[in-house]
Amino acid sequence: MESSAAANEREQNNHGADRLAGGHLAPVVPSDERSDRRGTSNGGRGAAGIESNELHAFREHALARGVNPVLYWLARATLVPFFLLYFRIARLGREHIPSSGPVLLAANHRSFLDPFVIGALTRRPVYYMAKRELFERRWQAWLLNSLGAFPVDRGRGDEEAMATARTILQRGDCVVIFPEGTRVRPGPLGHPHRGVGRLALQTGARVVPIAVVGTEDVRRGWRIRPRKVILRCGRPLRFPQAERPSPAMALGVAERIWACVSLQWEWLGGVSSSPCAEAAASGPRSHARAA
Repeated sequence: MESSAAANEREQNNHGADRLAGGHLAPVVPSDERSDRRGTSNGGRGAAGIESNELHAFREHALARGVNPVLYWLARATLVPFFLLYFRIARLGREHIPSSGPVLLAANHRSFLDPFVIGALTRRPVYYMAKRELFERRWQAWLLNSLGAFPVDRGRGDEEAMATARTILQRGDCVVIFPEGTRVRPGPLGHPHRGVGRLALQTGARVVPIAVVGTEDVRRGWRIRPRKVILRCGRPLRFPQAERPSPAMALGVAERIWACVSLQWEWLGGVSSSPCAEAAASGPRSHARAA
């Protein structure tokens, strides 16, 4: 009697444990899968840690090894003639880009092609920030990293990416930066973030304002269409060096740089962002050239 009562009690307990609210049976989860789920419920630290380490490795590669010279010059020897023939690329003001020393190339951003056409402005290898999503595929990450790209976590104030750019500038190399922080299309230019001003102040690097027009019309789906692409460089800007610039100071410098980028943009026929800028662009073109 006691054994049968104990058996009935165990059966009822098991039956109740197998039920969820609503009368559905709870799925049986293997122990290793349960441990994986616990890791995910703790914030996914394992996967996030590996991803963070990989991003760190790409930045370290940009600092320690730089661009792959064979791949870089092979890509340049292929892409520059292609840009000249297929996009009829026009490169105005190339003489304003210094041939040596730390340089920030600050440009508007309309297309994935922008870093490559800007790289065609100078024979110097250029480094640039690329969104971390582009480093998810191993082959693509290796290719971009070998050509000078290093990852940035957009929208989160990525201090490590800023430190990487700062170190590259301090060793005398050239960095492309898009002050808008992301691609902006179509219409007028976006608003600058203060990161470009902060880099200019902390490194003392000269800043060349660049406007890019035409790349936003190149891509439709997977098709690369022949469109006229024009780049225009202004005279380099220089700012007094400050080790720890305030946010207000960095933003002020960023806005000064962006005003010069906007001037090049409007000179090329880009859409004005404000009535004041439109009035300034309607002035004599000699004033635009002086900038």
